[in-house]
Amino acid sequence: MVRHIIRISEVEAAETNLATLLARVRAGAEVVIEDNKRPIAVLHTAGVERRTIAECIALAKTHEEETGSAPVLDADFAEDLEEILRQRAAWNPPAWE
Repeated sequence: MVRHIIRISEVEAAETNLATLLARVRAGAEVVIEDNKRPIAVLHTAGVERRTIAECIALAKTHEEETGSAPVLDADFAEDLEEILRQRAAWNPPAWE
C-alpha cells in the first residue's frame, strides 16, 4: 500500500499540536519532520506486535490449564514448524572491525 507522506519542517512540527500530527498518522499518513530538507524524524503507525515461539507455547499451556482443552495444530503446520526448528542454526552476526 502506498502511504501518503507529509513533509514538514522542524519549526512547523514544533508549532503543530501533537494530536494533529497523530490524527494524520492514524488516517494512514507518514509524517517526515525535516531540517533543511534532511529528514530528522518520522512518525508512522506502529508495526504489528509479533510473538516468539516460546511465547506462543506459553500461551498454549496457559490456555490448556485454564480451559482443560489443549489447542490443536493443523497437521501440516505442525510438521512445517518441527522441520523449521530442526533446521535452525544459532544466529552468529558478523563481527565488525
